[in-house]
Amino acid sequence: MSNGTKKNHKGEILSVSSMVDVPYNYNAGYYVSRYLRELQKNKRIIGVKCPKCGKVYVPPRVVCRDCFVKNEEFVPVSDRGTVMAYTVTTVPYTNPNTGDPKKLPFTTAYIRLDGSDTNIMHCLEEGNESKLRTGIRVQAVFAENRTGDHFTDIKYFKTIEK
Repeated sequence: MSNGTKKNHKGEILSVSSMVDVPYNYNAGYYVSRYLRELQKNKRIIGVKCPKCGKVYVPPRVVCRDCFVKNEEFVPVSDRGTVMAYTVTTVPYTNPNTGDPKKLPFTTAYIRLDGSDTNIMHCLEEGNESKLRTGIRVQAVFAENRTGDHFTDIKYFKTIEK
């Protein structure tokens, strides 16, 4: 569906604005499903450990990215971690899960949970850039009504004292 077309002085089309709705479903599989169930039922974050190198992946993945061996040992990790990188969004942003505008500023971070060797990406409660830096400690805040079908069962991460 076209929302607008821009033409130059010769009548040539320069751009066409349109909106596309592309609904999709993602098959989480056994590993991510187990991860999501732990979030929902136990407010617990789990990963999977490589039997060869010992790396712990969160969220769990079937094969170690370095050793190419099957990961089968599920292990709990902490709900606390360290911000490795972050970005603060100050322009209008639509929440893809609800379709509603996000409250600005909106902060997203790569977080290395204690006990994990990989980063997860999630939102931070803290939007004040002057209080943010890499290396700050954060803790998961779980949603009140967890569904077991989305990563948003962790509502956000809040900053904590070291």
